[in-house]
Amino acid sequence: MSQTPTLHNSAQFGAFAPTVLMPGDPLRARFIAQTYLDNAKLVNDVRGIQGYTGQYKGKKVSVMASGMGIPTMGIYSYELFNFYGVEQIIRVGSAGAIDQTLKLRTLVAGMSAYSNSNYGAQFGFDGNLAPCADFGILLKAYLEAQKKGVPMRVGPVYSTDSFYDQSEKSPAETLAKLGVLAVEMEAYGLYLNAARAGKKALALLTISDNPRTGESVSSQEVRESFTQMMEIALEIA
Repeated sequence: MSQTPTLHNSAQFGAFAPTVLMPGDPLRARFIAQTYLDNAKLVNDVRGIQGYTGQYKGKKVSVMASGMGIPTMGIYSYELFNFYGVEQIIRVGSAGAIDQTLKLRTLVAGMSAYSNSNYGAQFGFDGNLAPCADFGILLKAYLEAQKKGVPMRVGPVYSTDSFYDQSEKSPAETLAKLGVLAVEMEAYGLYLNAARAGKKALALLTISDNPRTGESVSSQEVRESFTQMMEIALEIA
């Protein structure tokens, strides 16, 4: 019996391309579809999590939101990998700077993901997991960024469950000493699901804020002006 549609995704099997771009924000998914895809068709809108499939330079590509946090990324990426036949997911999201040399709008590729989440416990390893991006996609993204003349920092990122961290001491200082570049909320779950399914994943992130200094850009600017990572992701899709 077919496992599609699901409770979370109204698309039929075959509605998604082998490559899916996944921003967190449904409105950013719509922006990417309307700006870059030819003949974009809405294939999912359950709970407002918009998914589109269209053509980019003659190639079938999909874009769908993940929502915020590892739990929602966990659901949507799992279903895309395991029920819809998707082969690779490229997260195109925003992140906060941990490395203080990173300026706003800097592009970061998450080589691996650390986390304070318990999401990895389900996979049966009695230890700490730091899942990695697919090297092939990472290399393509890096080379495409060089081709476009776009500086890209590559390194580990931190996926947190706590946007408003109430602990007495933020882990940012400790993570900075370990070479962690930025904080976000989804890459850890995406990378683990990809590894378990034998599929490919990469998180491309643009620095939208600096938690230490309070600098930030607006949500609309995140949605509509972080186009460099969108274009790199589409070129390697």
